[in-house]
Amino acid sequence: MSTTPLDGATFGPDTTVASDEDLTQTIEGFQATAEVSLLQDYFDQFDALVDEMRLHITEDGLWASAVDPANVAIIVEDLDESAFDRYMASGGMIGFNLGRVIDILSMGDKGELATLELDLETRKLHIQIEELSYTLALIDPESIRKEPDIPQMDLPVTAVVEASDFDRGLTAADMVDNHLTLRTGTTDDGVDALYLEAEGDTDDVDLELTVDEDLVAFEDDGEGGNSLFSLDYLKDINKVIPGDVEITIELGSEFPVKLHYDHNEVDGDAKSGVTVMLAPRISKE
Repeated sequence: MSTTPLDGATFGPDTTVASDEDLTQTIEGFQATAEVSLLQDYFDQFDALVDEMRLHITEDGLWASAVDPANVAIIVEDLDESAFDRYMASGGMIGFNLGRVIDILSMGDKGELATLELDLETRKLHIQIEELSYTLALIDPESIRKEPDIPQMDLPVTAVVEASDFDRGLTAADMVDNHLTLRTGTTDDGVDALYLEAEGDTDDVDLELTVDEDLVAFEDDGEGGNSLFSLDYLKDINKVIPGDVEITIELGSEFPVKLHYDHNEVDGDAKSGVTVMLAPRISKE
């Protein structure tokens, strides 16, 4: 059994990426202020997949995309400029050590404000949190792996689940195996359901989420879905999913799974959208 990389029809080295013109814009200015917790939530999303990242800075906010070295998982996230207390940007891209940024932000308290400002002369990023000032050396973004786009796939199943139910299924599966099956089916009463299952050497676990009691929404074009995934990847992805969000799951049979959720609410509106795609495990006959 092996994990099929997300390449070819999905994504990989041959996938079309954003144009070089988009990737090499010169940043004429960038300064942004937001709560430490909001910035932590944003950058934490990428920590499970990469050590270095390219951050796209636009007039409308931030966005980034990252794929792990094995081409198994990809994550894309944006952060709207309205989430910031102050935001000024003329467009461009920077590269940096992700762990270092996360470590710096961890030194601030939840309610404190952090200011990110690009020094145009030194091409370094200043991070100011109250009395703490840190100057971060940037990395040439062209030396960091270019990010592919999330592939457009017409998957037959769309299910919306509470993050708490998704977490419960992963936690239970982790007790018996290192893989998780996501599949659709019907209960003994004929009710559509999404199943999170794991089969160990001696024990099995099965979480049944039904349309009439558990799922927020459910659509199936008739093909259904049944795919096996690495639980290690799912657990890493799940670590940073807020417990109070709804996760949209797009699923097929032996196809990648796509997860999407919105978070980082400001005044009741979500300011970040996260999309994750994970390749399935394929049994070798």
